[in-house]
Amino acid sequence: MIIDILTLFPESFSYLNSSILKRAQESEILKINVLDIREFSKDKHKKCDDYPFGGGAGMLMTAQPICDAVKSVQKENSHILFPSPTGKTLTVERARELSKEEHLIFICGHYEGIDQRVIDLLKPEEISIGDYVLTGGELPTMVIVDCISRFIEGVITEESLSEESFSCGGLEYPQYTRPQIFEGLEVPKVLVSGNHAEVDKWRREEALKRTKESRPDLIKDNN
Repeated sequence: MIIDILTLFPESFSYLNSSILKRAQESEILKINVLDIREFSKDKHKKCDDYPFGGGAGMLMTAQPICDAVKSVQKENSHILFPSPTGKTLTVERARELSKEEHLIFICGHYEGIDQRVIDLLKPEEISIGDYVLTGGELPTMVIVDCISRFIEGVITEESLSEESFSCGGLEYPQYTRPQIFEGLEVPKVLVSGNHAEVDKWRREEALKRTKESRPDLIKDNN
């Protein structure tokens, strides 16, 4: 998959060159390009924002630099995404669907948002990571890219995907590693018993218990 990210702040995306995503890019499973929207501005000062018509607080990103930046990378198989609180909330199911796309283009808004004509002309899929507002689209874009990338074949193992929260229909069970006792707290004995059937049973029960306590809505949604 190829991912092009259009932003006013390309330095924000250093995280995408670390850990699992770094290995995915080194293995050529994934290619991530970060483009500076300012480079596409026709303003002599590379200005990309202006005051909104009708007044109001803050500044809006102008349409021309964004549209030209998108056109510079857009292909027939491109799918454009715009992280926005007005979009539908990202789910595991949607992330899995998006992971099958060949080319994703992310538009990162900033300030008070972007000129509505960008939405009208380019018709991006608006997508939200939750019912709150951030200062820009850079952080939501990184969250969405990370989430989608996990479902691309070869990025992480199928076993990891199948047992984690939400993929299994609820929350994941508690996990432990060495040492066996830490500050008086001991790893549940079943996990060191060597009895795989009992371990699986314990994990199912603990996952259900955790889901009931923290996210009972997930159980209701699955019934």
